[in-house]
Amino acid sequence: MIVNYVPEGWQLIYQQAHALLAAQLLHQWPANLLPPDQWVGLLAAAAQHDDEQPTWTGHYGLTPAGAPANFTMQPFSLEQATGVLRAARFQGRWRSLLTSMHLSTLYENLRGQKKEIDTFLNEQKASQQRWRRELQLKKADADHAYALLHWCDRLSLILCRHEIPEMGRALEIYQGPHGHTHTVSQPTPDGPLHVSPWPFREPQFDVSVEVSTLHQLQFKTDAELSGALNEAPVTTLRWELAKG
Repeated sequence: MIVNYVPEGWQLIYQQAHALLAAQLLHQWPANLLPPDQWVGLLAAAAQHDDEQPTWTGHYGLTPAGAPANFTMQPFSLEQATGVLRAARFQGRWRSLLTSMHLSTLYENLRGQKKEIDTFLNEQKASQQRWRRELQLKKADADHAYALLHWCDRLSLILCRHEIPEMGRALEIYQGPHGHTHTVSQPTPDGPLHVSPWPFREPQFDVSVEVSTLHQLQFKTDAELSGALNEAPVTTLRWELAKG
């Protein structure tokens, strides 16, 4: 989960919902960046890259103080990583390649901590090489496509975590597929967001994500947190993005 502290209590966004927001952002890029079949596979990879989340048991979803745990506080889950890759394989090698590249990007910094993590990371590198060879893809072309997924994932996280700076200051998103480093800003309070340089097809569009709000600040077990989430009001956060 993505957890934000707001005046009403805890604002929670499921990671799967964040992934769907990333896919909304990706959908606004020019589709002719890739062949149609690869473009659809990239959209699927963006929308499903945070699936297969572990089942909550005991206190998995809680901090030691009993607050809902933000995803950055959770340890690496080999179960989730292998699960999302296993699901991707049912949609083909291109989708698997993109998902595997994302897992490598996220977890390569864990190399050397545990033997099973190293084995997993080595398997990703070997699989990526095999899939590129079978699909007759150059590594540069795969990197070009993955950069777009990573870019949209990053901007989605910025939005979900309310990281847009105040006073119109710009925040770096990530380097896009053409090598340009993009920034996001909000020049006027409550006004549209500006991305520079502007990479999207349309000069203006909206994106959204659903959030749950909890007024209770502390929980004893995952079951109590899960029950509260099931009863929590659900609202929609919306952002307007416009060319500056």
